[in-house]
Amino acid sequence: MTEITSRDNQRIKFARKVRDGSIEDAIFLEGLRLAEEALRSESNVSDVFLTDNFSRTERHRAFLQKIENQIIAEVSEEIFESISDTKTSQGIVLIAQKPATGRKIVEAGLQKCKHTPLLVLLHQINNPANLGAVLRTAEAANVTAVITTKNSADAFSPKSLRGAMGASLRLPIWENTDFSEILIWAKEKEIASVGSDINATKSYTQIDWKAARLVIFGSEAHGLSPKETRKTEENMAIPMSNNVESLNLAVACGICLFEAKRQRDV
Repeated sequence: MTEITSRDNQRIKFARKVRDGSIEDAIFLEGLRLAEEALRSESNVSDVFLTDNFSRTERHRAFLQKIENQIIAEVSEEIFESISDTKTSQGIVLIAQKPATGRKIVEAGLQKCKHTPLLVLLHQINNPANLGAVLRTAEAANVTAVITTKNSADAFSPKSLRGAMGASLRLPIWENTDFSEILIWAKEKEIASVGSDINATKSYTQIDWKAARLVIFGSEAHGLSPKETRKTEENMAIPMSNNVESLNLAVACGICLFEAKRQRDV
């Protein structure tokens, strides 16, 4: 284990660059749970930074036993704060290689899929915490892959990674796509598109989720536009009471994806 005593150390500078998104092929993972998920996902970890009082519990010590000593750096609380992305950190940060993403990764996921494909398209989702929560929900609902369009939050930013709690390290992901082109691609793959639209007349429970589906959710503020919903093969709404107009994106995704899971599990 190496001890780092300067904020200007090259490894510390590198960690800050990764945290700020300046290093394209590396990701910043903060917190013990997320660090454990990185190991469970067999992520390629290059650096581990921890405070001198990190190994205070058996769980912490058990985690350290799984890490190669040469990549561990012990730092003071002050130095750790200079790289941390949270206000109340648990005293551990991992730097790992970013998982491969893109069309080929998603198509490989489709080929390996042992069930009828269910994909999620997130269109211009701005909130990284929401994006991360959707990824976590998608993994729990046995979604095949997640696709994001241009102008969406980064699925591998520190906030998204914390929200996903390891799901983004395992799910096939395709980022920065074009909305119309993805609909064409899905049709070529014989995957029917269904948009989430507050004005739709069909309920999400009336969708045949046993068929191959690309389910689409729009931005938190605006949802899908009329022009976009005209391009989808079907549209659905979540019926609500008491004049409630909308739900949090992650909540809406969870409701629809677990209805899909319920139908598929029958």
